[in-house]
Amino acid sequence: FIAVLTMMMIINWRLALLAMVILPIVTLVTVYFRKRIRRSSQSERTAMARISSFLNEHLHGMTVVQLFNREEESAEEFDEFNSRYRRSLIVLRHNSAVFLSMQEVLAAIGLGLMLYAGGLGVLAGWATLGILVAFIQYTQRAFRPIITLSRQYNAVQIALGAAERIYRMLETPPTIQSPTQPQALETLDGSIQFDDVHFRYVEDEPVLRGISLKIPAGQSVAIVGATGAGKSSLVSLLARQYDPQQGAVCLDGIDIRQLELGDLRRAVAVVPQDPVCLAGTIRRNIRLYDEAVNDTQVRQAAEFTNAAAFIDELPNGYDFTVLPGGANLSQGQRQLLALARALALSPDGVLVLDEATSSIDTATEALIQDALERILQTRTSLVIAHRLSTIRNADRIIVMEQGKIVEDGNHESLLAAGGFYARLHAHQTVPQVEPVGV
Repeated sequence: FIAVLTMMMIINWRLALLAMVILPIVTLVTVYFRKRIRRSSQSERTAMARISSFLNEHLHGMTVVQLFNREEESAEEFDEFNSRYRRSLIVLRHNSAVFLSMQEVLAAIGLGLMLYAGGLGVLAGWATLGILVAFIQYTQRAFRPIITLSRQYNAVQIALGAAERIYRMLETPPTIQSPTQPQALETLDGSIQFDDVHFRYVEDEPVLRGISLKIPAGQSVAIVGATGAGKSSLVSLLARQYDPQQGAVCLDGIDIRQLELGDLRRAVAVVPQDPVCLAGTIRRNIRLYDEAVNDTQVRQAAEFTNAAAFIDELPNGYDFTVLPGGANLSQGQRQLLALARALALSPDGVLVLDEATSSIDTATEALIQDALERILQTRTSLVIAHRLSTIRNADRIIVMEQGKIVEDGNHESLLAAGGFYARLHAHQTVPQVEPVGV
């Protein structure tokens, strides 16, 4: 492009300046449409994301929609999302088409000006017919890369509009980070301390209110309470998924904010209520990208947690292919797999069970309880449970209510106290009814 303009200036500067008059207009049009195309691309991507989210949600919740006879309402909502996407796509295509068309029109106008002015120059004598023909060729060559560049620029703006949401997410710094000079956790003892911990997710809505709790190494602690009492939030702070607004959480006497995140997460193994299974083999799910965990350790973890009982019955055993989300495994099997994963990745760490037996059958619960009796003998553990029958043998039971610890003791002492735990136990205990003869 620059070489062509240079040759035009050398041959005839008047015609060259005339050819360059159109360039500022091309620049203004490009700047104007850049913002419009990027905004419309963002709107189109947002509308597409809503459709994807809707489809994912309704594919997983299809049974609920069918059972409550909401297919028609669901279809209407889907049509509305599609209409929004169609409108946003039309706007995007319209802006792109107008932008590219205007570039073509401006190129044609530039060529027309060259023919008109060059013709006058030939008549006036300051240009020759040969120069005019040459300038027509040069003008076409000069505008050809501009048109090509405009098409590429249009594609780039569409891509940037689509990627902007991803860039915003990637550029958002994580709120939980390792300290610049972390303190080493050389040997894990397993003692835990919550020191006057206050925590909230939303301003003016406290979840934990002044929690102070010391857990000696090797002690198994059960945490019970009503929904919303703050049980899961408490263990989330221990795994440092969040930081408290006030107070400190310590592991082996060290504020966990002073520990490197990798060290902390290896020291605290969490088994959630809804275990996550990745697409791939059973072995891959237990190992979870940690190549340091060999096949022997994978099998030992599965056997120690009783997960091997169902794994050995699967086709191909540890090479059995798990579907995304563990769709071809039962809830109990996914839970056993999560327990084996926790043991394999953190063989000596603190174990946290967040209602791990709340949604499984009694047979699987018995397998998990049997495994836990062995596991909890050798490590510090925090167990959140609604079924009191699963935690009655815990060394210590913490009762939480409205973000505070209201009771602390073992099963027998809490029953004798006659408080919340005793009432909850009485509510869950089914009395034996003697059969009445007829």
